[in-house]
Amino acid sequence: MSRALGVTAGLDPAIASPLAGRCQELGYRSMWSNDHPGAKGLETLAEYAKGADRIELGVAVIALDRQSPEEIAADIDRLGIERGRLWLGLGAGFTEKPLTTMRDALPRLREALPGVRLVLAAMGPRMCAFAGAEWDGVFFNWMTPEYAAMARGWVEQGARENGRQPPTVFGYVRTAVGADAEGRLAKDESFYRDLHQGYRDHFDRQGAPDGTVGVAGENESAVQAGLRLYTALDVTVVRALASATIEDMSALAEAAAPGD
Repeated sequence: MSRALGVTAGLDPAIASPLAGRCQELGYRSMWSNDHPGAKGLETLAEYAKGADRIELGVAVIALDRQSPEEIAADIDRLGIERGRLWLGLGAGFTEKPLTTMRDALPRLREALPGVRLVLAAMGPRMCAFAGAEWDGVFFNWMTPEYAAMARGWVEQGARENGRQPPTVFGYVRTAVGADAEGRLAKDESFYRDLHQGYRDHFDRQGAPDGTVGVAGENESAVQAGLRLYTALDVTVVRALASATIEDMSALAEAAAPGD
């Protein structure tokens, strides 16, 4: 297992670049950003690259109902992101048939994005099996450790049935540290719990109490204990729930840093 750090797209470049450099020093495997209508994750990755020369870069996820494979490729080239460093997470967005959408999109993605490792956003059994069967990676979101272990099993089954090794399993784990950590986790989770029916169903399947899907700890010891429970993930992407300052982001990165 290894760890990565993830933030919301649009982080100030004056914070993103030194934060990536600090995470590289701390031994994080990669730096991630989400992608949303107000800011492109790839632009945040480009700022990471200015501050860290070795760490891998990932965006999770770009919704294909907002950006085409060709538009994504043009952004990568415009920003000068090295394709060999990039993990590109992709999802169907708000389309009515997400599995069909992603099956149909994969050949076009391969053609438009040679050299880029493609990661499928997956929550349910059929999407996880599809990721195992044909993708370079799979990305989980808002999962308890127990549900992540079950989802990994679906990925591995899809890989076995297609005679290949399982792809790399990534997952966001919302993480907050400090006296108000539980409140920050609960606030972020509450937004997603009612975002759309897919998320409502996802949280209902897990049966976890409100405000508990992630890690909230008063100090480093508590944060590390919570993150160690996510053994089903090859790469635990610590999704930082912290103020957008270099001090608070760095403090969280240090509290959640990978061990030896």
